[in-house]
Amino acid sequence: MDVRSFVRALPKAELHLHLEGALEPEMLMRLARRNKVGIPFRTVEEIRAAYRFSELQDFLDIYYRGMDVLRTEEDFHDLTAAYLERAAADGAVHVELFFDPQGHTGRGIPFAVAADGILAALADGRERQGVTSLLIMCVLRHLSEEEGFAAFREAGPYIADGRIAGLGLDSSEKDHPPAKFERLFAAAREAGLRLVAHAGEEGPASYVADAVDRLGVDRIDHGNRALEDPALVRRLAGRGIALTVCPLSNLRLCGVPDMRQHPLKRMLDAGLKATVNSDDPAYFGGYLVDNFVAVAEALDLDRADLVTLARNSIEGSFLDEAAKQGHLDGIARSAGADG
Repeated sequence: MDVRSFVRALPKAELHLHLEGALEPEMLMRLARRNKVGIPFRTVEEIRAAYRFSELQDFLDIYYRGMDVLRTEEDFHDLTAAYLERAAADGAVHVELFFDPQGHTGRGIPFAVAADGILAALADGRERQGVTSLLIMCVLRHLSEEEGFAAFREAGPYIADGRIAGLGLDSSEKDHPPAKFERLFAAAREAGLRLVAHAGEEGPASYVADAVDRLGVDRIDHGNRALEDPALVRRLAGRGIALTVCPLSNLRLCGVPDMRQHPLKRMLDAGLKATVNSDDPAYFGGYLVDNFVAVAEALDLDRADLVTLARNSIEGSFLDEAAKQGHLDGIARSAGADG
């Protein structure tokens, strides 16, 4: 089996993608020049060298430094459009993108500048590439819940008309449990948003349980450490709660020393609705198909496993049931056509 070709042909959704994490070194350099922003790098090669890290906080430091070149609606549009081109080339039919508004408003960029630029590119992607999309705003867990509420209020007009579809929780897990944002997530649910949260990446299995029980999330981002709690695994599997797993990211930051030890196959065998995603692909060295191929080759996944992962991505998305069924039918046709 040609894994790359087989995976690329499968209709699939990407459910864990931080837009700011798709800022490739070449674009970072170009936007720095366009906006006359000083950066501590002279060449693309120096930026790539800075992207080689092994700790979550080191990654976050360069991640937040890199986003400083994003200043205008055009910048956010161009970044989103570049990601969508790659997603479409990888066979993605639907994407649910994260963005970090506090990372922008905190440096003086109005909420609308980021949101409007992203949304314009998403609309273009639906028209030009046929890739549907939903936008999820994340709050930064190292900041306070009150600051999260401020971002939530600022997003009010975008939430009211459906331009923002969900609320997420990201940034460093350590010492920032999900319960810290319990009131905010209750308000978001009341406003009709879908809810997701990073949990079980560096945080313990109890963070995954709290994200489900105290935040009421619809989906868990990462979730690797849930495997440490068999009762929790059974509960997640029984409820069909999707986990948005990011193999190449895990290899760099999540204590996975070798892709052959990645827990994805164990997740599938346990009946978990695991999906494959690229997280911050510019920083972790691969987009959607790259992540599929890396884990498929390392864990000897077969065609049935790959089809299950594609199906899980559609079933775990926030698409309506008719759209989901259309894509699931497409997966069946693609898998059958391949023999």
